[in-house]
Amino acid sequence: MRFTDTAPLGATRISRDGYLLAEAACARTGCQVYLGKELGAEAGFEDENAITVYRPEEAVFNQDSLATYAGKPVTIGHPSEDVTAENWKDHAVGEVADEIVRDGQTVRVAFMVRDAAAIKAVEAGTREISMGYSTNIEKREGVAPDGTPYQAVQTGPITINHLALVDRARGGSELRIGDSAGKWGAAPITMSDIKEKTMSDALKTVVLGDKAVKVDASDIAAIEAFKTSQAKALADAETAHKAAIDAKDKEIATKDAKIEELEKSKLSDNDLDARVEARASLLDAARKIAKDVKTDGVADTDIRKAVVSAKLGDAAVKDRSDAYIEARFDVLAEDVSKSDPVADALSQPSKQKLNDGWGDVVPMRKEA
Repeated sequence: MRFTDTAPLGATRISRDGYLLAEAACARTGCQVYLGKELGAEAGFEDENAITVYRPEEAVFNQDSLATYAGKPVTIGHPSEDVTAENWKDHAVGEVADEIVRDGQTVRVAFMVRDAAAIKAVEAGTREISMGYSTNIEKREGVAPDGTPYQAVQTGPITINHLALVDRARGGSELRIGDSAGKWGAAPITMSDIKEKTMSDALKTVVLGDKAVKVDASDIAAIEAFKTSQAKALADAETAHKAAIDAKDKEIATKDAKIEELEKSKLSDNDLDARVEARASLLDAARKIAKDVKTDGVADTDIRKAVVSAKLGDAAVKDRSDAYIEARFDVLAEDVSKSDPVADALSQPSKQKLNDGWGDVVPMRKEA
C-alpha cells in the first residue's frame, strides 16, 4: 500500500548559497483513520466504513526502514507516480539529509530545498511536509498503547519514496498520515473530509445507558471499547463486593454458633449446686477410700481411677472404661461407708469395769 505522512514544517534557514535548510518531525507511531475502500481489497477492506490503522514502534523505528529516508527527493506536492531515476528531474527540488533520528514517538529528518521557485513557495506559505512511502498492512484488531482500538496494523517494512512540500495536508497540520490532494496513496480522514457524505451518513447511532445518541462514525470503536471496559469493571466490582459480603456472613455465622454453644454449656444455679454437691461427695469418698490420693485440680474420672488403682492395684483399672472404673469406685465408696469407725463406736455399748472409786466407771482397755 502507498501512504503519505504529514507534519508541519519546522524551523528553516537560508544557506550562504541560497538553499533552504529545514528540520522537522515527519512520521510518528499511533493510530490514523482511513476509509476501507482506500485501504483496498488487498488488506481486506472494500467498504465506506472508517478503519483505524495502528503504526507500531517496531515498524516505524525499524533500522532498515529508517535508512530509506536518507537521500530521498524533496518535491512540491505529491507526484502522481513514484519518484525514480527516470523522472527525478521532473519532480525533485531538493533532498533529505543522511541524519535520521528518533525523537520520542516521531522520526525527525533534516532536508534541503535547492530550487528557487520551491523556496519561494515555502516562504509564501507552503509550510507542511508530507512523506510518501509504501508499507504492508494487515487486517488485525487490537488496542493501541494509548487505549485506541484499531482494526488494521502497518506491519512494515516502511519504504520512503519522497518528501513532499504541501500547502495543507488532507489531515491537517497535526503529524499523521495524509496528503494535500488525496491523489498519492492512502491518506487519513476525518468525517468533515468526506464532502460527498451528508451529516446523517457521517453519524452513527450508539446506545449509551437507556438512550440512543448519534456520534461521529470514527468514534464508535472507541466508545464501544469504553463501554466494554466499564461493563467489565462493574462486573468485577460486583463480584468482589459479593465475595466480601459472603466472607462477612460466614464470619458472623461462626461467631453466632460459638455464642449458641456457650449458651448451651452455661450452667443454671441448680445445675451448679448439683455439680458442687457431687464434687464434694466424690472428694469425701475418695479421701475415705485412699486418703493419700491427690485430688486438687484433678478431673472426676482421674480421681476415681487413681482411687481404684490405689485400693485394688493397677490391674483393676488397666484398659478399663470410665464406666467400669466408676462402678468399682462406687462399690468401694459403699463399703467404706459401711465400715465407718465413728458410726461403729456409736452403735455399740462401751465395755467397762468398776474401779475402787464409788461410781467411777473406767473403760476397759482392749487387749491386743
